[in-house]
Amino acid sequence: MMAAIPFPDISSEIVSFSLFGTEFALRWYAMAYVVSLALGWWLVVKSLRHPELWPDDTPPMTRGQADDLLTWVIVGVILGGRLGYVLFYQPAYYLAHPAEILMVWEGGMSFHGGFLGVMLACVIYWRRHDIPVLTGADALAAVTPVGMLLGRLANFVNAELWGRPTDLPWGVIFPGAAAQDCPLVTGLCARHPSQLYEALLEGALLLALLMWLAWRRGAFKYPGLITGLFIMGYGLARFAVEFVRQPDAQFVSPGNPLGLAWHVSGYGLTMGQILSIPMIALGLFLVLRARRAGRA
Repeated sequence: MMAAIPFPDISSEIVSFSLFGTEFALRWYAMAYVVSLALGWWLVVKSLRHPELWPDDTPPMTRGQADDLLTWVIVGVILGGRLGYVLFYQPAYYLAHPAEILMVWEGGMSFHGGFLGVMLACVIYWRRHDIPVLTGADALAAVTPVGMLLGRLANFVNAELWGRPTDLPWGVIFPGAAAQDCPLVTGLCARHPSQLYEALLEGALLLALLMWLAWRRGAFKYPGLITGLFIMGYGLARFAVEFVRQPDAQFVSPGNPLGLAWHVSGYGLTMGQILSIPMIALGLFLVLRARRAGRA
């Protein structure tokens, strides 16, 4: 019998209650959004209190502007994340069921869409208030891995977005359909805990790197450097983890068991990898641009 780790008995609901005959529940994923936004905002405000971190010893925005920007970020991440999932992963389904597009409580959010939504919302806000776009983006990029860390941990608790089958000793036997597809351990299927891989790479390690560079190595002094490192770092981490992450069901078929969104003769890329390539390229461009500007 191969070694594997049973999924811990954790409810997806933190607390639930009934009010006037209607059931309400606070779920881990919602809590991850709330805590990451609050903690990210606190870290941004803390960095703005240290003018010496920024170009010309001038923070990119005031405390009041940071407070206002939080609202724009919330709208951008929700609308962008949902519309990104609809357009990138299940356009045919939602074209046939348009009323379900706004049902975010049913699940289905895309990081790449949320990233685009936040960037668009922030650029509009920064342009309206004459805030330097790259420096403002650096302030947000430095703290964004907080959301990645907490969001991926919530994915694990919810037993969703699990990895491909594995016989490695740290494979996890997730509940439900995830355990039925490939009998490896006493009739059940152990899978890569890809959510934890992403929490470590996209979240904890990337956050530690960006915080160290921003607070100890003066990276905020080079507009676009932190933003570029975040975008490139996320893209590389996501591209790597996609090799062991179970693809979305809509891409899997008898002729495409690996769930590749683009493939030739069985080799290709998943949708997550395709969407990560432009991020890696953009991040590298911003890093090189910031370094050239710093040497000028």
